[in-house]
Amino acid sequence: MSAEPSAAPAQSEIWEGEASVPTDSTVPVPGPAPTPRFKPIDRQQFTWAALDVDQLIPPDHLARAIWEMVGRLNWSRFWAESKAVEGVAGCTPYDPRLLASLWILAYSEGVGSARAIERRCEYHPAYRWLTGLAVVGHHTLSDFRVAHQERLDELFVQVLTVLADEGLITLERVMQDGTKVAAAASPRSFHREATLRRHLEAAQERVRAMADAQLEESEELSAGQRQAQERAARERLERLEHSLQELEQVRAETKPEGREECRVSETEPEARKMKQPVGGGYAPSYNLQVVTDATEDMIVGVQVVQARNDQQQLEAGLDRLQQQTGVVPKEAVVDEGYLTRATVLEMEQRGVDLISAGQLVEGTYNQQKRNQRGVPAEFFPEAFVYDATRDLYVCPAGQELSYRYEKHDRAGVERHHYQAHAAQCRACPHQPQCCPIRGAGRVNGRIIVRTENVPAVAAFVEKMKTPEAQAIYQQRKRIAEFPHLWLKEKLGLRRFHVRGLVKVSCEALWACLTYNLQQWWRLRWRLQVIAPIAAAEG
Repeated sequence: MSAEPSAAPAQSEIWEGEASVPTDSTVPVPGPAPTPRFKPIDRQQFTWAALDVDQLIPPDHLARAIWEMVGRLNWSRFWAESKAVEGVAGCTPYDPRLLASLWILAYSEGVGSARAIERRCEYHPAYRWLTGLAVVGHHTLSDFRVAHQERLDELFVQVLTVLADEGLITLERVMQDGTKVAAAASPRSFHREATLRRHLEAAQERVRAMADAQLEESEELSAGQRQAQERAARERLERLEHSLQELEQVRAETKPEGREECRVSETEPEARKMKQPVGGGYAPSYNLQVVTDATEDMIVGVQVVQARNDQQQLEAGLDRLQQQTGVVPKEAVVDEGYLTRATVLEMEQRGVDLISAGQLVEGTYNQQKRNQRGVPAEFFPEAFVYDATRDLYVCPAGQELSYRYEKHDRAGVERHHYQAHAAQCRACPHQPQCCPIRGAGRVNGRIIVRTENVPAVAAFVEKMKTPEAQAIYQQRKRIAEFPHLWLKEKLGLRRFHVRGLVKVSCEALWACLTYNLQQWWRLRWRLQVIAPIAAAEG
C-alpha cells in the first residue's frame, strides 16, 4: 500500500524563522560557536631564567667594538685616582673603562642623559652586556662625564694613534669648520648689569639669611635639606659673581656704541648669544670647532670657544692639534670665514699650505661714507687714473698726485699714499667737490691710497686661481661639514646637556670620540668580524 504524498509547505512557512524542519533531514543543526583558545600571559609570575650574557648582542655589535677599543687604551691615570685597593676595606668603584664605554654607546644612540643610561642598564641588551647585568647609578655617570677633561684629551689622542696605525689618519690634509651648538641656558636668563647686580644683592641676602637661620637651629628642615638649600644659595651667588666678570669680557669684545646693551646669562655666564645656522635667530650657544682629516673623514681636533665667528680659529685649532699629536699638517682647507691676511702670513710661517675661498681685496669707503664727506661720484678714488710707469695718480681735472709715503699698519698689506700739492688744489675750480673744506678752513692736497698685498698674500691669491687649488677646495664641504651633520643628526648634539665652558668641552670630546669609534667600527672592525663568519657559513 503506497504512502500518501505530503502536501507542500505554505509560502509563509518557508520565510519564517520558526519553520519546522523534517525529522528525517540530514542537514546538521547549527550550534553555538566554540571559544578560541590562546596561551595565557602571566605577568605576575616569578621565574628563574638561565641567561647567557654574551649572547645578548650579535658578534658585530657596536658595543663589542667599543669595549675592544677601550681595552687597547692606557687607563693608568684614571686608575691612579682610585682609593680602592686590594687588601683595604672600602667601597669598590666601577671600572672607568666601563663608564667610558657606557657614555660612548649612549652618545651613539643620541642619548645624553645619565638617568636615561641608568634606565637602559635595566633592560637594554647592549648596556646589560657591557655592565654584566649591573645597573650603574646616574650620579656616578654624570660625575664621570665632566670630571676628567685632561685625561679625556689623552684618551682622544690615544684613539687617534690607533686610527693612524690602521691607516685611517695621515694628517697630510686637514679641514676645519665651526658650528654653533646651543647652550643649556635659556635666552631669558640674559640680563644687563643693573639686573645682575640686583639679583646679586638678593643672593647675598639669601646666603646671610640662611646663615642666621642655621645659628637659630631651626627644626622645620632636616640637616640634609638645610645643607642642600645652603649649597644652592652659594652656587647661585657664585654664578652671579661670575656673570659680572664675564660681562666685562663681553664689553671688551663689543664695539663702544653697544657696550651698554651687553647682556650675560645668570645661569650659564660663559655662554654667548650667537646667530643660529637654521632660522637665522639668536640663542645662547658655543662655537664648536672641529678639525677633520681628509683621508677617511676622522675628527683629529676638537675645541669649544666663545667666539661668535671663525676668524683666527684656524691658528688656535692647529695649535691644539700640534699640542696633542705633535704633528703639523701639510695642508689646511677652510672656508672664507677663516680667511684673513694675517692667517695667510701665519700659515706661511708655519709651513702649512692654506686653501681657502674669499677675496683678499682691500675695502673702500662705501657710498654712505662718501656722501657724508660731500664728494660726488665723479671724484671718487676709482675716477683717478694710476700711471704705473711714473708711480703717480692723475685726477679727473688733470692734476698729478705724486707718491708721498708708505704704511704697514695692517697685516699683509702695503698702503701707498699719493697726494696733490695744496696750491694746485686751491687753484682748481673743482676743489669744492673734490676736497671740501673742513676744520679751520684750510685746503690740503687730495690724498689717494693704493693698497697692495705683500708677496706672500699675492702668491696665495694667484694660487687660488688655479684649477688644482679650486679642486681641493671643492672637497671641503663634503669632508669638513659631514662630521657636524653626524654629531647633530646621529648623536643629537644640537644642544649641550651640561653648563659651563669646561663641561661642554668634555661633552664635545665624548661626542667626537663616539664619532671616531663609529667610523672605525664601520670601516675596519665590523668588516674584520663579519669576514670570518661569512667564510665559515659559506
